[in-house]
Order: sequence, then C-alpha cells, then structure tokens
Amino acid sequence: MALIIPEKYRLKLLPETTEIAIKLIKDAFQQRLAKALNLRRVTAPLFVLSGTGLNDDLNGVEKAVSFPVKSLGGKKAEVVHSLAKWKRSKLAAYGVVPGFGIYTDMNAIRADEELDNLHSIYVDQWDWEQAIRESDRSLDYLVAVVRKIYAALKETEQMVYERFPHITPVLPDDIAVVHSEELLQ
Repeated sequence: MALIIPEKYRLKLLPETTEIAIKLIKDAFQQRLAKALNLRRVTAPLFVLSGTGLNDDLNGVEKAVSFPVKSLGGKKAEVVHSLAKWKRSKLAAYGVVPGFGIYTDMNAIRADEELDNLHSIYVDQWDWEQAIRESDRSLDYLVAVVRKIYAALKETEQMVYERFPHITPVLPDDIAVVHSEELLQ
C-alpha cells in the first residue's frame, strides 16, 4: 500500500480529536448545505438487487461485491459503490420538485480500489442531488449553486477555527469560477 503524505505535513490534532472534528465538520457542513440548497436527508441502501441499473459501474471495470439473497430465491444483491443513479430514482419516487433535493451517507465496498492512505476498499461517502428545471441547466444556475456550496464551506471553516483556533482559515473570501473551455486556451 502506497503512503501519500505531503512534504510539509504536520499533525494538527490528535487522532481521537480528529475523529471528533470529522463528525463536527460533517454535521455542520451538511446542515448548512441542506439549508442553502433545500435538501432533506434520506437513508441510502447498503445493497441493491443486481440488474436494476441502480449500482453505477463508475469506471466500467469495477466488479460489485455481491451475494445471493435466500428469501428472494437466490437473486443476487450487490453492495453499492455509487449512488448516482439511485439518487435520481429517489428524487422521482419522492416527487421532489425543482429547487429541492436530498442528501445521504453512502457506506460502500469498492473491492477493486487501489489502496493507499487516502483510498480504502471501505467508502464512507456523503452525497447529494437536487432536482432542477430544464431551464436551470445553465452556467448561471450552476455558478449560483457553486457559490452557495462555497458559502457553506466558508461558514464551516469559520466554525472549525472557532473550535480549534490553531487551525486557521485558508479559503479565500470568494471562489473563482473558470469554465473548462477557458482552461483549453
């Protein structure tokens, strides 16, 4: 397993305090983002039935961890490794109107993951999805959402600084938005 540590990395919190900080940050950010984007929490599945199309292949070569379900006549279930399609199906099933959405915690197993200190076969991933109108599929709408997300990040960063004063804020006051076409030039 490869170990990736930035050259000038210095421990800022003890491991047990880091766990507390992770929970604090996760809770604070999701509350701020949920408010900013009109999201409500839903529970994600640990597994889905094979063949439903709800488990994304991510890069097309990963194999889902699977097992037969006895009470369903041996039908195969797969441990989720992506919720992209599942989230969209839930927006439709719940009748979520444009401008509102969902967020969830995904616990998954990615057996084909390349392991290092940043990547694990166990995934604890926070995810969200918002319903939008066809007319909202624009750069202006996307930038407005990005700014709301950034504001939630800035507020969370400030909360971290208030709780742990030795971890100073680093995010700029405003976020720069660059279009991918600009990067090609």
